[in-house]
Amino acid sequence: MKLRPHHLLCTQGYEGKGYNEAFIENMTTLTNLLGRDEDVAIELVFSTDDICAKCPMMLEVDRCEENEKVKRLDQKVIDYFNLEEKNYIYRALIFEINAKMTATMMDDICSECNWYPTSACKERIVGR
Repeated sequence: MKLRPHHLLCTQGYEGKGYNEAFIENMTTLTNLLGRDEDVAIELVFSTDDICAKCPMMLEVDRCEENEKVKRLDQKVIDYFNLEEKNYIYRALIFEINAKMTATMMDDICSECNWYPTSACKERIVGR
């Protein structure tokens, strides 16, 4: 599975809401897979990923309607956690990110996200 950096956070806060039915179905399938198997390998990509694939805002590979914002979200996650484009074990990476995450970091990364005010991301990642 391919995931972009900020989606490492989104997959933890996802609550079954989304842009349309195709997006919701895809996101639900992916988050269910990530949630049930501790050894799911992911390829971290600094571009569009398997979640973007069903997003109605995706225009083409590595380009969406909110491209600049999405790239900023990704870059903040990359910088805070020194991530590289390579393969990871999802749970191990999430554990490492969550252990380092603070409320201030979370607000900095996610403040531009439309879903942040209504999602469980902050509660699930920082509120442990």
